[in-house]
Amino acid sequence: MEKNDKKVLLSIQNLDVVFGRGKKTFKAIDNVSFDIYKGETLSLVGESGSGKTTIGRAIIRINPCSAGAIYYDGKKISGKLSRKDDREVVRKIQMIFQDPAASLNERATIDYIISEGLYNFHLYKDEKDRVAKVENIVKEVGLLPEHLTRYPHEFSGGQRQRVGMARSFVMEPEFIIADEPISALDVSIRAQVLNLMKKFQKERDLTYLFIAHDLSIVRFISDRIVVIYKGRIMEIAESEELFAYPLHPYTKSLISAIPIPDPKIEKEKKLFVYDKSMHDYSTEQPSLVDLGNGHMVFGSPSEIEKYKKIRFG
Repeated sequence: MEKNDKKVLLSIQNLDVVFGRGKKTFKAIDNVSFDIYKGETLSLVGESGSGKTTIGRAIIRINPCSAGAIYYDGKKISGKLSRKDDREVVRKIQMIFQDPAASLNERATIDYIISEGLYNFHLYKDEKDRVAKVENIVKEVGLLPEHLTRYPHEFSGGQRQRVGMARSFVMEPEFIIADEPISALDVSIRAQVLNLMKKFQKERDLTYLFIAHDLSIVRFISDRIVVIYKGRIMEIAESEELFAYPLHPYTKSLISAIPIPDPKIEKEKKLFVYDKSMHDYSTEQPSLVDLGNGHMVFGSPSEIEKYKKIRFG
């Protein structure tokens, strides 16, 4: 699949994810569609409970799709897959989790944790090859070979996240879902982890879906940003376009929440709080509309006209 000379690696089309049954059903994802191009970093941003992680988990087939479909490299990967296709998806698509402490097996050595995928998929010629692969990846993420005999509890949060990254990267994936990979880390460590991810992306031609609730973090690492609110997409745009022209009120509220380094200005700034009752959808139905420039906004026809005037004058 090609779009504007870019190859679409992952395509999410009209995705619904529903939890519960009968009267207790809850629609976590509502008619979500977007593409991710090969080699880009697309960030999915929204507050807690907006459905970001649910989408990530739907891609790696933990959450089943209630409607719609997910395509990877032109092949449908949602729904039933043969064992061979399922294994291929697992190898090519890896996830880096938010909490490095919870996602690592406390009883396993770092060597075993990083090697687990290699064992499962037999991605090594012999024991010597496996050891070499593990030692190389450990060095690349900034740890030492002597760390391999240790256990997760002996490491700091930042080091544990590096172990999680090594576990994903050793599989030589094409696509990585990074689910809030730095939100549990100290501010000083965050930049190191982001730089490491950028380095791997360049060297290995990786594609990232970066999930975050903080727009200030994603601004500098994203090619494009998808803003999601309560399971629906509110806005999609290239990173700098979104910050220069935030059109949807929800996007504006997220940007207004970004802290300003100057304490005096920060103290005086007015927070913009989003209230969904500001929209009147009783007579006009809202939809996600492409305004041009790859900038898409969710709104009713009259709201879309207003957004167009703001953006293009």
